[in-house]
This record gives sequence, structure tokens and C-alpha cells, in this order.
Amino acid sequence: MNSPSINTKQVNVINPKPKKPLTFKKVLKTSLTYATLLFVTLIMVGPFLWLLATSLKSGGENIFSYPPQFIPEKITFQNYVEVMNFFPFWRYLWNSIVVSVITVLLNIIFCSLAAYPLARMQFRGKTLVFVLIISTMMIPFQLLMIPIYLLALEMGLQNTYAGLILPHATTAFGIFLMRQAFLTIPYELDESARMDGANSFQIWWRILMPLVKPSIVTLSIFTFMMAWGDFLWPLIILNDTSMYTLPLGVNTLAGSFSANWRYIAAGSIISILPIIIIFAILQRHFIAGAMKGAVKG
Repeated sequence: MNSPSINTKQVNVINPKPKKPLTFKKVLKTSLTYATLLFVTLIMVGPFLWLLATSLKSGGENIFSYPPQFIPEKITFQNYVEVMNFFPFWRYLWNSIVVSVITVLLNIIFCSLAAYPLARMQFRGKTLVFVLIISTMMIPFQLLMIPIYLLALEMGLQNTYAGLILPHATTAFGIFLMRQAFLTIPYELDESARMDGANSFQIWWRILMPLVKPSIVTLSIFTFMMAWGDFLWPLIILNDTSMYTLPLGVNTLAGSFSANWRYIAAGSIISILPIIIIFAILQRHFIAGAMKGAVKG
């Protein structure tokens, strides 16, 4: 006689796996983990919250009270109004948007074009070229500013958008990131596209680029943060105040309102707000792009 079949799912439902009892060691470990995360969060977020609270305080409140007062007694937006009336905010905002957006677009194009042959083609010296490109990441930009500045003067790029954008039009990090993303895509897709008559440019644009969108988003966020917050290079290449970006505009606030930290805090919040908004919108794609290519080198 055949024995009746037993449904394992029903058995698991009837006799669920017993949970392990909580031990003192496990509770202590979990508590320490959350306490450490909370402490690090306070260290990271605390200065920003203090800056935000300072920008919302009225003139009668003490901004240097101890312990710090993160909730203003009377919230006011007058500091933001005064800052935007003092200097040409919209002009500086437009300059920052133009420089940041074009820098991001150029990095996506040039870095992906440079990464495509390093990831998908076979040629002599490919490894050496890649190593040399990665080696440039060890050279700080401060060492290259003088020759780049002299070259920009010779080309007439002072006080121009091109002078602000071209030195950051491509980065070794962007090439590395896009190469790693291209390596995760099967080569069979290239072979199928070539059998259909596609050339290398079409494979790059129509096959590979749509498949590495998370990495493109990651590169865009890093590049936008770098271009938006860049202070030293615009300070060197610009002497026309109408071409100033927001970081330079905030720096003028520090000189004009040296005794009014509320205005300086308001200008700082305005300058970093676009970065927070963009990161919040693209956070999901950023995490996916940061993990892409981690299993292949």
C-alpha cells in the first residue's frame, strides 16, 4: 500500500519553526549597534540641524547658547529674504545650474566613451592604459591648478562657463565606474547586435547605455555634488562677480555679514538645498548603481 504523501508546506504551517529565545548577549549586541548608529547619525546631522535652526532664528535669540537650541523660539524666514535681496541670488543660482548640468552631461558622455573600449574591446596595452588612468586619482587637483590656470588664460577661458566646466569634463573615477558597469553586461549582447549590423557606436548608445542607468545616475550625483560645491577653482578662474557661482556668493556673505551668522547660515542652506533634493529623488537609483559591478573587476 502506498503511503500517503505529506505536504511539507502544511507541516511547516502546523509546526512552525520555533523562534530562538532572546539572550542577554543578543539584546546587548543589538542595543550597542543601534546606539552606535544613533551616535553617528547625531554627529553627521547635528551640524546641519544647528545651521538650519540658526537660519530660522530671529535677531533677539542667542545662536551660541549651550547646549545648542535646535528649535527656534520664533521661526522667521526674514533671514532668507535679506540674503536674497543683498546679492544677485538668481544670477549665482543660474551660473551654478549651467556649470553643474553641463559638467554632468560631459562626464556621462566622455567617461562612458572612454570606458567602452576598456571594457568591451581587446587591444594591446589596454591594461596599462587603464592603470594609468586610475593612477591619476592619486594626484590632487591642487597640484594641477597652476598649469591648468595658465592654459586657461592662454585659451581665453577666464570668466567664461567653458573655463569653469572643461577642467572637470571627465574624471578617472567616472571612467572606472562606467567600465565596471559595462563589464557586468554579457558579451553575447554585443555579438547579437553586430550580427544585426550595428557598429560600435550604436552598441554603446543603444545597447549598453540603457542597461547601465543606475551607474549613470550614480556618476551624475557624484559629479553634480563636485561641480555644485566647487569653490577653489571658480575662485581662481573668475574675477567677474557676475560669473560667480553660489559657493562664491556665500563666501561674499561671510565677508559682508561677518557678525551676522543668521544670514550666513541662510545662504549656506540655500546653496546646499539643491544637492539634498537631487539626492533624495535619485537615492534609489544611486544605491543600485553603487552596488553594480561589485562582483566583477
